[in-house]
Amino acid sequence: MPVPTETLPPRPLLRDDVYARLRDAIVDGTLAPDEQLRDGELAAWLGVSRTPVREALLELGRAGLVRATPGRSTVVAPLEERSIRDAQSVVAAMHALAVREAVPNLTAAHLDRMRAANAAFAAAQRAGDADAALRADEQFHAVALEAAGNAAVGAVIAQYEPVLHRAERLRFASHEGAASIARHERLIELCAAGDAEGAAAVAEHTWQSLAAAPAASVPTPTQEPA
Repeated sequence: MPVPTETLPPRPLLRDDVYARLRDAIVDGTLAPDEQLRDGELAAWLGVSRTPVREALLELGRAGLVRATPGRSTVVAPLEERSIRDAQSVVAAMHALAVREAVPNLTAAHLDRMRAANAAFAAAQRAGDADAALRADEQFHAVALEAAGNAAVGAVIAQYEPVLHRAERLRFASHEGAASIARHERLIELCAAGDAEGAAAVAEHTWQSLAAAPAASVPTPTQEPA
């Protein structure tokens, strides 16, 4: 029979879906630091075969979310200062680049979406809902990524940002997260004014500062918790 001509809506690959679910479980703490990850148990939990689980674990390892020892077990990576700062430098630079490229393309609708996301972020802060704050923060920064249209930047951020999301949850759950509201507002102002360099600088500072507070309380591999 001839190949159908109608276009079917894209469906996520099973491997990508498994990766996203495991990534989110690590970020929200469902899978705790140093917890052992057995592919058979994870496959049963997610209702899939072991193959996509193994593929997802390899990708999570490249993202710094799991740690595998050859011939031994795979565990959820601990939240260490070094891993946070490594990811922080990359993600901050990529978001700055995205904002710089996005500013000339931003429309009134884009700015309205940023304002709405920041309002949702502020509401989540007031309610003490760290998960909702994290979702709203993602929606806020996604506007510039979309307007920039730089697939390479998006891919790098997608790989390394989850490490920072673990740190962000700690910050968003504290009073420190309130400072992000003001940074978002300033970023919107600069974007609306067409100041690409100023907006990029604020975006980079936002991501540099987000990881600073929780990282200070995370023990390094050579330190013992206080």
